Amino acid sequence: MVMASPSPLLLAQFPWQETLQWHPTPQQQEQFQRFYGAILAANQGINLTRITAVTDFWEKHLWDSLRGILPWLQPIGEAPWGSKIQEVIDIGSGGGFPGVPVAIARPDWSVTLLEATQKKVKFLHSLPASVGLANIHPQWGRAEAHERRYDLALIRAVGDVARCCAYGLPLLRSGGILVLYRGQWSDKDTQHLETLLPRYRSQRLDLQAFTTPLSHAQRHCLYLQRQA
Repeated sequence: MVMASPSPLLLAQFPWQETLQWHPTPQQQEQFQRFYGAILAANQGINLTRITAVTDFWEKHLWDSLRGILPWLQPIGEAPWGSKIQEVIDIGSGGGFPGVPVAIARPDWSVTLLEATQKKVKFLHSLPASVGLANIHPQWGRAEAHERRYDLALIRAVGDVARCCAYGLPLLRSGGILVLYRGQWSDKDTQHLETLLPRYRSQRLDLQAFTTPLSHAQRHCLYLQRQA
């Protein structure tokens, strides 16, 4: 049985402004809600996510996705690190995280959702119509076989640091930025990263540590830049 869409007030009630210094417009709130409803419906037949309770979905999927692009979340002022973002890729998008929330928050960005599981790609192809998104472009494939280059690459819950660098950094244009969404981060991870970056002619820009707003879990976002 297909689960009914939840109340449109549920996702609007959370502390967007207090935690991200950003708040969705009414249209964006509706798109987040439609996305949530699409996930709940498709999850009956496809294993998209085990995180379906509205509180967890907001914090662990929507908020977490947008926290990674916090430097660009408000399209005002100077571009951080000199970045001019137009073309974005979400590597291993799965059910659309973080790419779909990012596309909703930044409708001026073109977001490719790269996924290697055909059932999930089929679901992603349904989202432009069901969510009302014109700026997402689902593609079936693997990062190592992908040939296009992007201004920004996002990679979340895909693998260890070496794998994330191998998948993401080659897909960047000169000056492009890779965002790694991580849970824990250690000095050992930093040491390992420093041995990897010269291989990809890249540098570390920033490592941001933070806690999630509701469950207070520790998270990190790592920002790497491809050099000329």
